[in-house]
Amino acid sequence: MSTAPYPFSPATALAQAMGTIDETSQGVVLPIHVATTYIRGADNSYPTGNVYSRADNPSYKPVEALLCQLEQGSDALLFGSGMAAATAVFQALKPGDHVLAPKVMYWALRNWLLGFAKDWGLQIELVDMTDSAAVKQALQPGKTKLIWIETPGNPTWTITDIAAMADLAHSVGARLVVDSTCATPLLTKPITLGADVVMHSATKYLNGHSDVIAGALISARNDEYWQRVVNVRKGGGAVPSPHDAHQLLRGMRTMHLRVREACHNAQYIAEQLQQHIDIAEVMYPGLASFAGHQIAAKQMRGGFGGMLSIRVAGGEQAAIAVAATTKLWKRATSLGGVESLIEHRASVEGPDSPCPPDMLRLSAGIEDANELLADLQQALAFARTHVRK
Repeated sequence: MSTAPYPFSPATALAQAMGTIDETSQGVVLPIHVATTYIRGADNSYPTGNVYSRADNPSYKPVEALLCQLEQGSDALLFGSGMAAATAVFQALKPGDHVLAPKVMYWALRNWLLGFAKDWGLQIELVDMTDSAAVKQALQPGKTKLIWIETPGNPTWTITDIAAMADLAHSVGARLVVDSTCATPLLTKPITLGADVVMHSATKYLNGHSDVIAGALISARNDEYWQRVVNVRKGGGAVPSPHDAHQLLRGMRTMHLRVREACHNAQYIAEQLQQHIDIAEVMYPGLASFAGHQIAAKQMRGGFGGMLSIRVAGGEQAAIAVAATTKLWKRATSLGGVESLIEHRASVEGPDSPCPPDMLRLSAGIEDANELLADLQQALAFARTHVRK
């Protein structure tokens, strides 16, 4: 799948799904293609290009075309989940290949890399991706085949310099893959900064309504490595249902509005909580005091994302009490939906978590910012009076 440039802004491309219509009915909403198999031509070929829905489905095409346009890539693939997309990147490598990944990253993928990927023969090394010198030292010319980065990095929102990592990867013939889930294609375009592949957990901001599980990969080039990724999806059947693909496209049509509001809310809340008596630290790339702010300002446009984390001054029990007493912020795993979520990540990730025990992860939704702030303030006050005695 590939697409020609669509000569309008991302907002217009999203709202109109690149202007696609159903050719049969002329409907402005495309139909769901639920067929699992397709008719061969008289010469035993497949004239439409559709063979079997374990490998591909017409419902994926408009989403993949839109993602290509947004990320300025040459090809894209939908997957059944963000983890399916992420693991396909590594399954396309070969036993013995050396991989660099961040010390702080999405915990489920980190655990998969240190478990299954190592068992399959990949050499996994975790590095501080904010330290270019450390990454350079960890490179093994001829053996390092891939650098995986996540920026902003979940859940402490560390910022990695994409262009610098691309230069380091390419200096030894490796590929740079960027998990840009929290930045979204509206804030960062990693391919334009030198990345080879971009990954999104489409469950999050792309869909934005907490009702679809999906993932996506977008490649800068349709090369031999990318064809191995294509074969991983085809052979493993790691595909979403046609209904999920259709629902995902519907969600993406309002992404520019949702991301804009989430960025505004997160920035406002981060700024208001910076000097709060019950907050030890606010982690948000949009704050000038944040360690990665200057790099974030260079490679993010239009906002710094809807994710932030706070460290509660009263320690772990106070943090848990805050999460337990919010009313608007819902205690649930995930991010990027229209509703605001709060979570004590150390409890979720377990004993090997790099999360400070006093840290709460917040996904700012699109509700009223002052009401979200007031809800956090009342929960912080409750923890101060009932836990910090």
